[in-house]
Amino acid sequence: MNPSKLRWAILVALVAAATVAIHYEVKVRMHMQTGSVHSIGRVAVGDEAPDFTLTDLRGDSVNLSSMRGRKVVLLDFWATWCGPCRMAMPSLQGIHEDLAAGGIELVSVNQQEPTDSVRAFIDRKQYTFRTVLDKEGGVGDRYGVRALPTVVVVDKQGKVRRLAVGHSYDDSELRKTLVTLARE
Repeated sequence: MNPSKLRWAILVALVAAATVAIHYEVKVRMHMQTGSVHSIGRVAVGDEAPDFTLTDLRGDSVNLSSMRGRKVVLLDFWATWCGPCRMAMPSLQGIHEDLAAGGIELVSVNQQEPTDSVRAFIDRKQYTFRTVLDKEGGVGDRYGVRALPTVVVVDKQGKVRRLAVGHSYDDSELRKTLVTLARE
């Protein structure tokens, strides 16, 4: 191989290696660092959760305060275009399947997307948790959502008990929190 072609081959290999390293750093390591926070926007752990009424994909109204005293609610703010949101969905489906009978309600709050797009995504993936449409983004604004996905856990008394931003590959702490709150 002539020296010029060898230099190009080495350069291409270095660029490829740098690209893989950057991709790994952004897509894997940074997402592993996401997690619980004490507050987002105007909502903090311990605050009363802002009430809302939104329509789900079946056309039914979902009112957060109607679950007070009966259920722990996991709110998942997300969008179909959000890669980390899509990565979190199978875990959320598992939480829904495993914990719904124990007084835990998962409400996925789609952020400002057309109903048909959301419905097609949910149907294609066969997710069975309740999905509501925040068409104008007002509920997300009241909760201070600035990044997706954002998870808010609301206890039976209507208080925010956990806030998490980003996708976590390990849902064991979230599950533990939900089960503990459901027993209270």
